[in-house]
Amino acid sequence: MEAYVTLEEAASLEHRDYEAMKKCIQRNSEKYKVSFQKPENGGKDRVLVAVSSLSKPARNAWKEREKLRLLAEAKSDPETEKPADIRADAPWYVGTDLEWYMSTYKENYYRGIELRGIIQKFLQYDDRGRTQYAEEFSEEHLGKNKRTLYRYLESYNEALAWADQLGREDGCDYSFFTVLALCRKPKQTGLFPAFKPEVKQAIQNIWFHKDFAANNSTREMLYEKLQLLAEMNGWDYIPSYQSVTRYINYLMTEGGMGSAHYLAARGYKEYKNRKVVKASRDTGSLQVMEVVMGDEHTFDCWVSYTMPNGKVKAIKPVLVAWIDVRSRTIMGDVMCEHANSQILKESLLKAMYQEHGGVPKYLYIDNGKDYTSFEMTGRNRKDRHGNELAFEEDVRGFYRSIGIIDDHRAKPYEAWNKGEVERFFRTVCNKFSKWMTSYTGTLTGSKTSDKVSKDIQKMLEAGKLLTLEEFYQKWNEWLHTKYEHTVHSGLKKQGEPHPTPWEVFEEAERYEKALPPKSYATLLMMKEENVLVRQIGIVRNGYEYRADELCGYIGQKVNIRYDPEDVSTLYVFDLKGKKICEATSQELLKFGAVNENTIRHIAMQNRQIERDRKRLEEARKPFEEINEQYVGFDPVAGGVDLMMDGGTRKKKKSNMVAFPDSRLYQENADLRRKRQEEEEAEDTYLARSAEAALKKLRAMEG
Repeated sequence: MEAYVTLEEAASLEHRDYEAMKKCIQRNSEKYKVSFQKPENGGKDRVLVAVSSLSKPARNAWKEREKLRLLAEAKSDPETEKPADIRADAPWYVGTDLEWYMSTYKENYYRGIELRGIIQKFLQYDDRGRTQYAEEFSEEHLGKNKRTLYRYLESYNEALAWADQLGREDGCDYSFFTVLALCRKPKQTGLFPAFKPEVKQAIQNIWFHKDFAANNSTREMLYEKLQLLAEMNGWDYIPSYQSVTRYINYLMTEGGMGSAHYLAARGYKEYKNRKVVKASRDTGSLQVMEVVMGDEHTFDCWVSYTMPNGKVKAIKPVLVAWIDVRSRTIMGDVMCEHANSQILKESLLKAMYQEHGGVPKYLYIDNGKDYTSFEMTGRNRKDRHGNELAFEEDVRGFYRSIGIIDDHRAKPYEAWNKGEVERFFRTVCNKFSKWMTSYTGTLTGSKTSDKVSKDIQKMLEAGKLLTLEEFYQKWNEWLHTKYEHTVHSGLKKQGEPHPTPWEVFEEAERYEKALPPKSYATLLMMKEENVLVRQIGIVRNGYEYRADELCGYIGQKVNIRYDPEDVSTLYVFDLKGKKICEATSQELLKFGAVNENTIRHIAMQNRQIERDRKRLEEARKPFEEINEQYVGFDPVAGGVDLMMDGGTRKKKKSNMVAFPDSRLYQENADLRRKRQEEEEAEDTYLARSAEAALKKLRAMEG
C-alpha cells in the first residue's frame, strides 16, 4: 500500500526547506507522485507526497521514523493517550555526552566522521545495479564486503530517526548522532559479570573493614581471606587474583569509594583534614584590626635557655603571636619556653599598645586551654559560644575587659579554620627556621626524611646554640625587614594594590577603637583566681594574706588579682567585681615570743571584735529608740511580736529592760558575765605584756 507524507515532512526527509521542496516537485511533476487531502475544518487542500517518490536516503529515514512511531504506539497508555517515553530503548549514543566521547575516544570519533562521509556518498547512487555497486564500493572504500556497508547504512538511518525525534521534542540539533552511530561503542566498566553478588560483597567487606584498612593491608592479603571464605561457604568459583585486583581498582577510582577507604584507614580527623571539601574566606572585605587570629608555634630549632635556678638547657622556643587577617601582619610576638594565659595576656597587650596597634574587634583563637580558659573568655571552656543574654557586667573575661567585642575559636583538629596563621607558621619554617644550624626538622613531619639528626646536647655544651634573647633578636630582624616588606601571595590573590603585609596594614581601611588606660590594663595583666577566705586569711603562694576588711568575708569566696612577679599584695574583689581591699602577706607567729607581728595580729583581732560588737549592738536597737517620732504608732495591724512577754505593748519610751526570772537564764547570765570578765582580763594582760615588750625593744635599740 502506497504511503504518503506531508510536504513539510518530505522536505525534512530530503533535508531541504519547504519552498525548495515545493519548487522541486513543481519542476519535476512527472517524478513525484502527489495527492491532495481536504482538511476536516475546510480550507486549502493539503499536498501529500508518496514515499516511493523520494530519494533512497529519504526513504530509509522514513522507515526508521516509522519504527520509532510504532514503538511509541505500542508502549503508550490508551487511557491517558500520552506518548510513551522510548528513550529506554534508545541506542547507546542517545544518552552519551559528546564532549566526553570526543576527549576520551578521539580516534574513534574521527573515524566515525570519515565513515559518515562514505555512507553519504553511497546514498547518492541511484537504484540501478545497486547490489553490484555496493560490493565494489565497499571493497574500495572500506576494504570489507557489502554486509558491513549495509550495517553501517542501517546504523546511519537509525541515528537520523533518533536525531529527528529528539529534535522535534526540544528543537536542538542532534545531527552528531550520525557520527556516534558509526563509532565503536565504549566499553562498559564496572560490570564484572563473572563476579557473583556474594563475592562482590565479601570483597567490599574485607577491603573496607576498619582494622584491615588501618593496617594498610594489601590486595594479596584480601585474596587470601577471600579464598578462606570460599572454602567456608562452599563457593564453587571465585575470580582470579587479577580480576579481584581490577575490581578493587574500579571501586577506588570509578566507583568513587577512594575517600571512604581513606576514612576507614586514617580515621575521621585525618579524613576531615585531607578529603572533606573546604571553602576560601573573603579576607579582602575585612578592615585592618577587625579580625585578629592568635596561636602558638614551636620552632623547629633549638636555643640555649637559662632557667630561674641558673641551670642552662636546650629548648625549642615557643612563639606566641597575633596576625591581622586582612594584612597578614604579625603583632605582639613573644617567645618563651612554655606558653600560658599570663603570656597570652602580655602578647595581646603588646599588640594593642605597640606604635601602630589598636583594639581588635574580634579574636579568632586556638582551641587550647590557655586561650579558652575562664580567665580569658569569661565562660566555661565547654561553652563554645558566649551567653548572648548575659549582662555586660557579668562577662569578666580578659578579652572583653580590654574592649574586644567577642572571641571565636577554631574547632579541635581543624587547623584550616585558622589557615592564615597556620600558613604563616609554614613560611616561618621554610624562610627562617631552616637557616638555623640547630634546625632538626619539622615537628609534625609525617616522613622520616623530614627529621634532621643533630647532637643538640653537644652543641649546647660547645656554646654553639643561640640564647633565647639572641634568637629573638634575629627573629625580630627577619620579621620587620623581610617578611613585612615582601610580596605576599595571599594578599596578591586578594587583589591588594600593594601586596606586602606592612603596606596593607598601614594603608587599608582600619577598625578604630580607643585603647583602655594603661593602669587598667596593668590591673588586668595580674593573675586572677577565685579563693576561700579562711580564719587565717587568704592562703596563696605559701603566704597568708590578711586585712581588716576581709574579716567580714570569712568562710566566703572572693576573687583575687596579683602580680606573679610581686606576691606581697593581693587585690581582693567580691564576686560581683567590687573591690574589697588590698591584703598583704603576713609573717607566721613565733611560739613563746612577743614581737611586732604578734602585736599587729592582736590589734587586728581586737578591731574585728569591737567592730562586730558595734554592728550587733546597732542591729539590736529597738525601732522606737532609733525613731522617736514613731513612738505609739503601730504601722501594721494584727502584727506579731518577735518575743512574747504576756503583757501589753508599752506606749512610752523607757530605758528599763526586764530580764526573765528563769533560774536557767540567771545561771547562763552569770556564766556569760564571768566569761566576759575573763576575756577583758586577758585583753588587759596582753596589752600590758605588749607594752612591756615594746619598752624593752626600744631600750635595746636605744
